[in-house]
Amino acid sequence: MSAPVQCPVHPDVHLIEDHRAGDLVCPACGLVVGDRLVDVGTEWRSFSNERSGNDPSRVGAPENPLLSGGDLSTTIAVGFGGSDSDNSLANAQRKSMNNTDRQMTAAMSLIREMSERIHLPRNIQENASRIFKDVLDSRALRGKNNEAQAAACLYIACRKDGVPRTFKEICAVSRVSKKEIGRCFKIIIRNLETNLEQITSADFMSRFCGNLYLPNSIQAAATRIAKRAVDMDLVAGRTPISIAAAAIYMASQASSEKRSAKEIGDVAGAAEITVRQTYKLLYPKADELFPEDFRFVTPIDALPNS
Repeated sequence: MSAPVQCPVHPDVHLIEDHRAGDLVCPACGLVVGDRLVDVGTEWRSFSNERSGNDPSRVGAPENPLLSGGDLSTTIAVGFGGSDSDNSLANAQRKSMNNTDRQMTAAMSLIREMSERIHLPRNIQENASRIFKDVLDSRALRGKNNEAQAAACLYIACRKDGVPRTFKEICAVSRVSKKEIGRCFKIIIRNLETNLEQITSADFMSRFCGNLYLPNSIQAAATRIAKRAVDMDLVAGRTPISIAAAAIYMASQASSEKRSAKEIGDVAGAAEITVRQTYKLLYPKADELFPEDFRFVTPIDALPNS
């Protein structure tokens, strides 16, 4: 580890950096302790009244291992209202990229756009991009729609990170069909031999209850109801989403924070009739599903039977 830079005569004095000359100077005796320092600050000044959308930075993005060359090549960016010559240069630069990098760059842009629409964090975006890179290298989805591949990779990344999203949610933020995303998903799982944990209704409880503004007590009760229903084999053939929605409906109806089947269905992405039909399967065993410490506002015998 290198020794700290200090004045040999006045080692306890705080050194002053001369940005203009690039020197590190001792204020006590004027000795130049270091020279040719690199200024790590920005190369421009920003003012509060500036409204320009142009990026004044003349440096590129950080190194990206997903692109050949680490993304250290020159990228020509054209802002809104760019001239014809600027656009021509940008098009020429894009054409100079190899096909793999062009696909990878387009996919990363799509993944970032879709992730931002459903408020997914950066680590999931990066994981989805890595999965796409593996798919691209395997050539398993050659000829398939690039956006469908990106959407399928984002779906897999969400499941791997323990924050699963439904196909319907991913489809809503993309411009491809659910069937096409599902087809790409199956091919990726088969070719990359990716192991995904089984989705359960508990994976969706926190998000659904949060979007319905339900308290933690109802979320805990709904999670227990859903788990017990699966353990008792009451909801065979039903999806985790419909089970979660029906459990939330049952727990909310027994509390003071009642939500209709339609409200819950809209949040969960399930039809109202699906929520009610799944609830009907739970209703006969309601007294066995609720937690023992649940505070009933509406007793079980007064719950709606559909």
